[in-house]
Amino acid sequence: MRPVVGCTIRGTHMNKLLRIEKLVKHFGHGKKAVTVLNHVDLDIHAGEIVGLAGESGSGKSTLARCIAGLHSYDSGAVYFQDALLPKKFSAVDFCQQAKKLQMIFQDPLSSLNPRLTIGDILLEPLRLNSDLSAEMQEQLAIQWLQRMSLKSSDLSRYPHSFSGGQLQRIGIARALIRQPQLLICDEPISALDVSVQAQIINLLKDLRDELGLTLLFIGHDLAMMRYLCDRVAVMHQGEIVEQGCTTDVLEHPQHAYTRKLVNSSPIFL
Repeated sequence: MRPVVGCTIRGTHMNKLLRIEKLVKHFGHGKKAVTVLNHVDLDIHAGEIVGLAGESGSGKSTLARCIAGLHSYDSGAVYFQDALLPKKFSAVDFCQQAKKLQMIFQDPLSSLNPRLTIGDILLEPLRLNSDLSAEMQEQLAIQWLQRMSLKSSDLSRYPHSFSGGQLQRIGIARALIRQPQLLICDEPISALDVSVQAQIINLLKDLRDELGLTLLFIGHDLAMMRYLCDRVAVMHQGEIVEQGCTTDVLEHPQHAYTRKLVNSSPIFL
């Protein structure tokens, strides 16, 4: 794999797709409250891939879930295309946001309903939020399966009959079938074999290039981030302690925690 060379911010303030300002999130109440996100600031421009690195418990997944509306937050703001998102999503908010933003998760098997066929899993978002005819919906599901290197006959199969890598491809297809602008990838390769990890990373990179997708990629593997991401933000104890061009952050880290993270993680050049 060839690493990203240099850093190009794909746009200006006018095409910031996502803007997070002073985001604060607590778990618990009163004296038992624990601060999970502490005044987090992060911008993501349309068409770029931003990596979010940090140890387990640093707040990465909580931040992702706040962006997606799966968690409410206490203060601060999240803007999508300069529109302020609600702190707590209603059912209507979820339907509207699903057209713009989707997530894929760490464990592909547990993120897919084992009682549904692959066809039903892919068609569910279209049946709920699409004006396409049933025939057109099925054709779209087949197209996405084939794009993921799977077969149309797989529509009738159930999740338990697929490998982890195939399931993650199905999860990606489900997330992208409605053509969102932002895809949040919450440690999407950590449960997969090394050879399959590379395949999924290359797939995400190709989809970004083909579709003009914007990705927030959460993970621990700095080597993968070096290959995939335009920029990297480093989280520690609920704060973003450093962010910048991938090569700058990983080759010339400024914060003590980033240096510790880099030194403990082999980066293959």
